[in-house]
Amino acid sequence: MRPNIVLFGDSITQESFRSGGWGASLADAYSRKADVVLRGYGGYNTRWALFLLHHLFPLIEHRLDGYYMLILDLSFLSQGSTKPPVATTIFFGANDAALAGRTSERQHVPVEEYKENLRKIVHHLKVNFFISSLYFLSNQLSRAVHNSRFILTELSNQAPAANKFVENHNKNGIELTNGRAVVNEITSGRATECSPTMLIVLITPPPIDEEGRMEYARETYGEKAMTLPERTNETTGVYAKGCVELAGELGVRSINLWSKMQETEGWQKKYLRDGLHLTAEGNAVVFEEVVKAFKEAWLDASEMPYDFPHHSEIDGKNPEKAFQQKCL
Repeated sequence: MRPNIVLFGDSITQESFRSGGWGASLADAYSRKADVVLRGYGGYNTRWALFLLHHLFPLIEHRLDGYYMLILDLSFLSQGSTKPPVATTIFFGANDAALAGRTSERQHVPVEEYKENLRKIVHHLKVNFFISSLYFLSNQLSRAVHNSRFILTELSNQAPAANKFVENHNKNGIELTNGRAVVNEITSGRATECSPTMLIVLITPPPIDEEGRMEYARETYGEKAMTLPERTNETTGVYAKGCVELAGELGVRSINLWSKMQETEGWQKKYLRDGLHLTAEGNAVVFEEVVKAFKEAWLDASEMPYDFPHHSEIDGKNPEKAFQQKCL
């Protein structure tokens, strides 16, 4: 079964499956190797995104080695699979950075709350997906491979069950696969080193072309258009900085889209169609940066196997031979 890559964010994520969108390009790049799952919500800020977590990534109770544990119910992702996604992008901030006292005030979230909300999202995914990984592996022990193991430290209130699970199976001479996982200071959601069982990438909001926003408002609303921009590039930069700082604190990867786009002369019209949302060229920048982040971690599409054999490997006279071993 192909692994999943989840895209979680606001309208810039929601629109990413349109023609030329960065999500569509990502799905093409990982075609037959991973399924890209879109979870984008136009107009949402991180405060509202928190209400989605337990709907998009719900927890269910499961009994594991005599202990009750909460694991993520991932059946919505891919035909009932409980295997955690290999990667998730978290792309919020454009709406959080809307200015208080302006026309989009209801979307405004103070920058410190924005950072704390991102922390909660990362914590929910990292800690609970780690537990889900243990659950998944408990059903895959017959395929376990030696030479890698989990190292667990202070895994919140679920540490006894997780530690007992690993201890019991290692005692039997089976070392759990899926790499080395170290979890420190999970309590209170302040993880400094998180489990790499899922790659998480935080993406900053893009820069804001204030004049472009004003032009869009005048064309759309005429005389009723706002007289002052509801977002500024300077304020959005503060949120971008906070996003990058938090990623460093949590030990996850980040893409500073706000800075990256402004490296190009004429970025205002080249990358933004209305001063905020992306043009085809802007989508291309996001796609390139996400692929780069994935490759620098360990998720390089060129090194991933197909889910099933390439047609060139199928013998026309003996086709069943190519399907004797599953690729993933």
